[in-house]
Amino acid sequence: MSKVRIKQIRSTIRRPQQQKDIIKALGLGKINRIAEHELNPQIMGMIRKVEHLVQTEYL
Repeated sequence: MSKVRIKQIRSTIRRPQQQKDIIKALGLGKINRIAEHELNPQIMGMIRKVEHLVQTEYL
């Protein structure tokens, strides 16, 4: 499987609790933090929910 590198580029202040929970589940939480994950349908779904807060790079 391929990997994906996710970088948080926007704050979660004034965002719904669900989006805050997704950011935390991805291993982020502060701006410019980076997390790497195996690409699977669950991770893709999380990325799609917060794509306005993160930047993705497919490896």
